Amino acid sequence: MRFLVFGRGDRGNLPAIPVIGDIPMDLSRVGEYRLDWIASFVAVAHHGSFSAAAKALYRSQPRVSSHVAALERLLGRRLLDRSVQPASLTPEGRGLLPQAEEILRRLDRLAEAASVSMSGTVRIGCYPSVAAYLYPLAVHALRATHPLVRLVLQEGSSVELGTRLLSGEVDLAVRPLHPLINSDLVASQVLWREPLVAVFRGDHPLAAATSVSLAQAASLPVISIGESGDQHSYQYETNLAFASSGLQPVISERTNQPQTLISLVRHGLGVGITNSLAMTTADTEGVTPVPLSDAGCERIVAAWWRRSVHVSPALDTVRACLGRLPPPRWPWAASSRPRGTEETGADAFT
Repeated sequence: MRFLVFGRGDRGNLPAIPVIGDIPMDLSRVGEYRLDWIASFVAVAHHGSFSAAAKALYRSQPRVSSHVAALERLLGRRLLDRSVQPASLTPEGRGLLPQAEEILRRLDRLAEAASVSMSGTVRIGCYPSVAAYLYPLAVHALRATHPLVRLVLQEGSSVELGTRLLSGEVDLAVRPLHPLINSDLVASQVLWREPLVAVFRGDHPLAAATSVSLAQAASLPVISIGESGDQHSYQYETNLAFASSGLQPVISERTNQPQTLISLVRHGLGVGITNSLAMTTADTEGVTPVPLSDAGCERIVAAWWRRSVHVSPALDTVRACLGRLPPPRWPWAASSRPRGTEETGADAFT
């Protein structure tokens, strides 16, 4: 839905008017119209007389007549010519009849959509590598099992996705556990765990190693996950891994974009430390991901949603679908660690 915004010279400070297609819709006037007026007008047009329309609608003829008259007064147009028997449509009535019929047809579609056992549109937020890996799998899985449940993708950084979830801009977010969402209003379910990897330029001596330690990586300029000036940078998995090992590397660059990290490494600006999935969904030509040998160097990825007394079958269906999808794999590890199945609050990981 788009909105028409009027300047002060047009309508002062009145709220914007929503637009469907190319037709403005003034919500302030909706209350002036009654559906039974429109139904009575359409019934008379279809059945050819007020008496036949009244019989079809199970109403009295005077009531049907009053409904049509009220609609005519509101529109300022005579819709039916009562000087002939039976009454016939005026040119204005013939012109407005298709719109009146469309209103009733759309009401039928609304009722039909509401009666379907499972339907809805779920807004899902993902960071880049998850959007590349998980989102297509989820769309195909839902089309096979629940074709009337639709996903709408919103991409962003982990921090942005947490903010959008809390504000209601997305219904569901797939993001790491870190940086934490410090709110009791959300819950999460772990989907998978993935190791962190060091990313070397192809001609670097350590590119041929089977694994490297954090200490080896810390001896080089580090390109890390996050954004420069981001107050949450210390909460990302790479920073937490270095801190838990008592290391203080020189962070030369930070980025949330896997392809940017690869480009920086390819140009010799440092060693990248990132999550495995980022390296399986990006073009790694000219660089080599190498597993980190230190324990606990991993990213935990979860589905997040807002706690609510309102039950959404469509949202529950998408959550269940995500839980059934296969976890990602990477060639430098035998397999991904088992996914979690627990539902937790945001404070369970502090």
